[in-house]
Amino acid sequence: MTPDQHQAAAEMLLKAEKSGQQCGLLSLAYPGMTLEDAYAVQQALIQVKFASGRRKVGWKIGLTSRAMQQALNITTPDSGLLLDDMVFAHGATVPKGRFIQPRIEAEIAFVMKSPLAGADCTRADVIAATDYVTPSLEILDTRILRADPDTGEARIITDTISDNAANAGVVLSQERHAIDAHDLRWVGAIVQRDGVVEETGLGAGVLNDPVTSVLWLARRMAEYGQVIEAGDIVLSGSFIRPIECPSGSEIQADFGAFGSVAISFE
Repeated sequence: MTPDQHQAAAEMLLKAEKSGQQCGLLSLAYPGMTLEDAYAVQQALIQVKFASGRRKVGWKIGLTSRAMQQALNITTPDSGLLLDDMVFAHGATVPKGRFIQPRIEAEIAFVMKSPLAGADCTRADVIAATDYVTPSLEILDTRILRADPDTGEARIITDTISDNAANAGVVLSQERHAIDAHDLRWVGAIVQRDGVVEETGLGAGVLNDPVTSVLWLARRMAEYGQVIEAGDIVLSGSFIRPIECPSGSEIQADFGAFGSVAISFE
């Protein structure tokens, strides 16, 4: 893809977000699209957001579980940016019409106290740079159709990355823990929608350890001259399948001794 095509694809996504009408698959519009192209589209999208006054508050890491990687026939996670207007308070209600097809995932969020980056970054560096960890929900949305209506072709990884890794919102718990206060591999959640348990999972579902996920992000960012900054929220990846959230949904995620987090949809 050319830089002009990156910009055109980003404009398609922005139009879809504003109108609430999903656009077609970029992977079909640009059949030779690479992962590098997808991240370039994502960057073009984010630059428009920055120009409108938005600011970065962190990063999300996606496709960290084997199930999701196998579903998309990939072996690597993806990433996107968290912006200031994506943050919702624990227990808040998302206004009706804010998103197109919202879903939620349960994750362990890291909040950083010092910068983190570099190809030689280590697990110890991640631990030393973390201020605290907390239960979180990621709100997913898709500005791209999940499948092409004519061919039945499903979205692939280049579509997802271009669409800021399907990123739409983040909800943080009020609980805060030192990173070594719990074995994050064994931190789990029971996630309910409207009082019915929909999903359960453990932190080990995220690359066997959520710390490994943050380490992957720090190393990947080094390839682009980027840094995880002090104060950044890092969503380490979901250990449950996405849960659909139609209007009126009430989501409760019980992380046991680790805490809880909730969000509702008007």
